[in-house]
Amino acid sequence: MATMKLGSKTDSFQLEDQTWICMTDLASDVTVKVGEMSFQLHKFPLINRSGTLQEEVNKSQDDESGTCEVNLSDIPGGFKTFELVARFFYDIKIELNAQNIVALRCAGEFLKMTDDFGEGNLITQTENFLTEVLSNWNDSIRALQTCADDVLEHAEKLHIVSRCIDSLAKKACAEPGTFGWPLLHESYSMEGSMLWNGIADEKTESLRRDWWYRDVSYLKFQMYKELIKALKSKGMKPAEVAGSLKHYSRRYLQGLTRRMSQPDPSASTSAWTVSSETDQRRLLEEIVDLLPSEKGAAPTQFLLSLLRTAVVLNANPACKENLEKRIGNQLDDAQAEDLKIPNVTSSKTLYDVDCIQRILDHFIFAYQSSFAASPDIVEEGQTVPAAVEVLTPITMVGRLIDGYLAEVSADENLKCTQFQAIAALVPDYARPLDDGIYRAIDIYLKAHPKMTDSEREQLCRLLNCQKLSLEACTHAAQNERLPLRVIVQVLFFEQLRLRTTIAGWFFVSDNVDRNGSRVLPRSTNGEATGEENGGAKLTVDEIKLRVSELEKECDGMRQQITKIGKSKSGSGPFGSICRRLGFGSTKPIQQAQADQKTADTGC
Repeated sequence: MATMKLGSKTDSFQLEDQTWICMTDLASDVTVKVGEMSFQLHKFPLINRSGTLQEEVNKSQDDESGTCEVNLSDIPGGFKTFELVARFFYDIKIELNAQNIVALRCAGEFLKMTDDFGEGNLITQTENFLTEVLSNWNDSIRALQTCADDVLEHAEKLHIVSRCIDSLAKKACAEPGTFGWPLLHESYSMEGSMLWNGIADEKTESLRRDWWYRDVSYLKFQMYKELIKALKSKGMKPAEVAGSLKHYSRRYLQGLTRRMSQPDPSASTSAWTVSSETDQRRLLEEIVDLLPSEKGAAPTQFLLSLLRTAVVLNANPACKENLEKRIGNQLDDAQAEDLKIPNVTSSKTLYDVDCIQRILDHFIFAYQSSFAASPDIVEEGQTVPAAVEVLTPITMVGRLIDGYLAEVSADENLKCTQFQAIAALVPDYARPLDDGIYRAIDIYLKAHPKMTDSEREQLCRLLNCQKLSLEACTHAAQNERLPLRVIVQVLFFEQLRLRTTIAGWFFVSDNVDRNGSRVLPRSTNGEATGEENGGAKLTVDEIKLRVSELEKECDGMRQQITKIGKSKSGSGPFGSICRRLGFGSTKPIQQAQADQKTADTGC
């Protein structure tokens, strides 16, 4: 820390009770009162250095006794600062440093200690040293921290606050290491880096861009707020500004780190705290207003943590709406666990699902152009390569919402209409597979056993049975919680897949010669795809084996649906549905076997 010595004489001040007495051969003729402290001094040194004291002494001097009393309770820095000024009057040694320079500079201005009252007066001396202080990062931080309470108003008038902030902003925007590595706190150190004299050797990794986050987080919010504005005006990257706001929030906002990294262990050593709920809410709203507007500048997880805290603290609607829009613009970067925002409204649901619905609305609005173009982008499950980048966020959000619904479906107070409203917002093409929404529906049906048949039917309309994986189809075919119509659809589409596959194998078998030799499948233009093209080779025996496996799977499905039909509806309408789909007869399989024998004999 930079220091500067003033004065040459030894200390002649002595404290008695609450009175400082200058011990000289002459009796004191001026008493200066600063708060509860008194100073017994002499007129001549005071009026020769201070215009203010010269005026006050002339006003209050007693003509008979020649003594006077002056009240300086309004002096910046109080009696501690005036104690140093009094020594300066008598040319007694004092030390200037970053901790007292601001108060002394303001006191000099308050007392009008200009060079008109003597060369090298207090204003000149403190101004010169202040310039030196502002050239150093750590000293600038310390000086700015002292601009508080009774000093703040005077420091702002003298532009000391703005000068400190500008100095810090310039250094933070500069390349790390330009001003030497700042180590304001002993517990702060670089990870895996060794510095000597503030200079890194060639093998040392580049300095991190967040080196200044912790230092500025010790500032009171008003100072910190002005610093952030200065950083933005000087062109600092939005992500770095947001990183500092995140660090500051973790230090002072309680409950913000539920899923984020652990809070800063040094937070308890901060120079100030935000304890009351009102102050917490005000601080949160101010931080949200300071966040950069650029998409992706602030991590989505951090924004969701702020929103969760805003809900708990009952922040103003504008603050919560601001966060919801920001999250909606980058929802594809979120995680399902982070979306579980507690519900503090009159609704009985455990989580605020209406809030997530609004966030999803914002996301869809942001991507409405790509949604509107979906018929041209997606056709029969195929995507145009140029549109993959556009569809990727939507697909990720579809998977995210399905995961979120699975998380909250177990809440018995979650209404079916709320579930449907959120799930229906996700476009069909945003779900390559419907396994996620099927899992969420199944959990909801299990947690709400008293649902009527019509409610279950309505809920399951969200499901596209053609987009279920084999594992999901197997589970759905045996799921007694699903409506009968859904089970029939699942089995129908699964058998349709099997029939299509079997037909494909029989088509391939037509290309096998009578001797069972290996042949090459034909490409669309009729040319053989030989070994040089990576084509697969199949024999008649291999084809027979695969067809046999598919027949067994089809037989198993037929038995399952027959069992379900008997248990649920006997030989009524369900039986006719089975016969219509071909489940009640072995004719399709027998026909397939006959076709296979024909292919074997070459007839």
